[in-house]
Amino acid sequence: QVQLVESGGGVVQAGGSLRLSCAASGLTFSSYAMGWFRQPPGKEREFVARISRSSGSTIYADSVRGRFTVSRDNAKNTVFLQMNSLKPEDTAVYYCAAQSLGVVGTNIRSYAYWGQGTQVTVSS
Repeated sequence: QVQLVESGGGVVQAGGSLRLSCAASGLTFSSYAMGWFRQPPGKEREFVARISRSSGSTIYADSVRGRFTVSRDNAKNTVFLQMNSLKPEDTAVYYCAAQSLGVVGTNIRSYAYWGQGTQVTVSS
């Protein structure tokens, strides 16, 4: 079955950096656009970033553009999220997700497979 496993979360001071990874198995990874989402405490899950199948196109939420970078390695079935200049408001559980085939965009409902999430805490 499809498995997405996130890693790399932790506690970091404001201004610091973290790199999240998401290892995929059970699917033809290069056929899927991949997204990152996050769920802050007490809030709904929200879009963070998306990368196309071949890394030719990326989309970012306004709140992270210029600070976060999404990338992927199709040979290793892994997608990454480099997070720089972290702020306390970036504190959340971060999820990676595989988008349904043939769909584009940031709509959370268009993502078919989800990881279990990794906690990122940014202290002030």
